[in-house]
Amino acid sequence: MAKSKKKPNKKPPKKSTMSSNQSSKWIFWVIGIFSVCVLGLIFLGNFSGKEKEQEQEAAINYENQPYLGEESAPVQIVEFGDYKCPVCKDFNESFFPQIEKELIETGKVKFYFMNDPFINVDSERSALFAEAVYQELGNDAFWKFHERLYEKQPEDVKYEKVDLYTPSFLESTLKEIASEGEVSKVVKAFEENNAKNALDQDLSYVEKLGVTGTPTLFINGKQFEGRTFDDFKEMVKKAAKEKSGDE
Repeated sequence: MAKSKKKPNKKPPKKSTMSSNQSSKWIFWVIGIFSVCVLGLIFLGNFSGKEKEQEQEAAINYENQPYLGEESAPVQIVEFGDYKCPVCKDFNESFFPQIEKELIETGKVKFYFMNDPFINVDSERSALFAEAVYQELGNDAFWKFHERLYEKQPEDVKYEKVDLYTPSFLESTLKEIASEGEVSKVVKAFEENNAKNALDQDLSYVEKLGVTGTPTLFINGKQFEGRTFDDFKEMVKKAAKEKSGDE
């Protein structure tokens, strides 16, 4: 009887312990590197976000700008406005009094006004005249004139209509809060275009911060996008905490 051919007794090759260990180490390092990369991206994202916010704050130079409030107030608010804008008039008659009473007079904020005269030549003319008032007569006179301009804005103002805010109108408005001599100084500065650099500076902030309409508000360099006064107060409170480092 024929014998069946015996198959050689071959043992399966033994896996190298070193190769197994190397594979485990390789997987460990891949996972580790991936985790570090993810954490790095998160860190960089947060850092970039904070850096962007810091750059935005640094974009506003508050020196030589008219303001209301105490010098030591921790929060700085900027309103970008147009004297011919009816929404700005409404803001100054309804929203601003709440800011003044609860935040400015209590020493919590400093409130600045910057020009964004986007409607037409009346807007630019009134902005230049108001800047001349600030330069020649100082902060208090500026805010009195500022308030009068909004009070005297026609109720039925039309954006396309010009020559409402004429030099004679602006001069007569200033006469309501200033002496003849003071008015003459401002008119001279206005006619010599001495306030152009100040207005140009405001417009540079409009461009840097991406202001697209008026009124637009910034709280410590961050744009307010809420809807209510409670939203506004909450953002001010948060800004004060961030300023003090109490996150």
